[in-house]
Amino acid sequence: MAPTPLSDPVPLPHPVFGGRFPSPVPPGSGWPDDPATPDTPVARTAAQVRRLVPNGNIPALGADVCAQTSSPLDELTARISVCRACPRLVKWREDVARDKRAAFADQPYWGRPIAGWGAPDPSILILGLAPAANGGNRTGRVFTGDSSGDWLFASLHRVGLASLPTSTHAGDGQQLLDARMVATVRCAPPDNKPTVTERDTCAPWLRAELDLLPSVRVVVALGAYGWAAALAAYRDLGHHVPRPRPKFGHAAEVDLGGVVLLGCYHPSQHNTFTGRLTPEMLDDVFLRARALADSTV
Repeated sequence: MAPTPLSDPVPLPHPVFGGRFPSPVPPGSGWPDDPATPDTPVARTAAQVRRLVPNGNIPALGADVCAQTSSPLDELTARISVCRACPRLVKWREDVARDKRAAFADQPYWGRPIAGWGAPDPSILILGLAPAANGGNRTGRVFTGDSSGDWLFASLHRVGLASLPTSTHAGDGQQLLDARMVATVRCAPPDNKPTVTERDTCAPWLRAELDLLPSVRVVVALGAYGWAAALAAYRDLGHHVPRPRPKFGHAAEVDLGGVVLLGCYHPSQHNTFTGRLTPEMLDDVFLRARALADSTV
């Protein structure tokens, strides 16, 4: 049997940007906001992730930043976007990118890990679980391309943290204002359920990103998964995490010493359809995040 090709050889037009791309998208091929180049180092094992992110952070990364990047955060973002350390996730994200949902059959899929996106020096960080197979895995931007993202960006725009009320695709002109968003696990997982091993393999990327964002004063965790990941990452970075470990809840707050962790129900269809999460509840959390960030400036 012939090996599965790394990408769909048929290039399709980007729905916003206009260029034509195969699925998954090779690094450095011109996709909007692609942080990587063909020379970006690729982690293929958990050990290589740790090696590319020494000790869970990258204080020494500035010495070997690629010429195409302008900062250690840019280089970290590039390395995250080409990671291949979890075989199950790599296969899943790329199979979805090649097979495509019927509604998006005429579009190229990003099909790679989704790096953090937004302001390089934010006061507010939004942390979720993982990209959706036909959302971020298609559009190339975290929390973009599905109903959860529609809810999230509408709220961020209402409270002044996003320039537009919608986020449809990388290259659409959307900007976050004093905010950045990341996923705990950077690849779309089957059934939206990464394994413990996959979570732990990806964890050094998150710790490194948090370490390179000293401006963050508030982390909004969308769901219990992001909440637990934030607690673990900040603990490893030397912040105070109370014992017993604080429980997740909507609008729950924990002071981690210089950073406040805020809980928020995830804007999943289950939560929004049932009324467990309303637009007002989502807005209230982000308004609280803004107030907390402003009070610590």
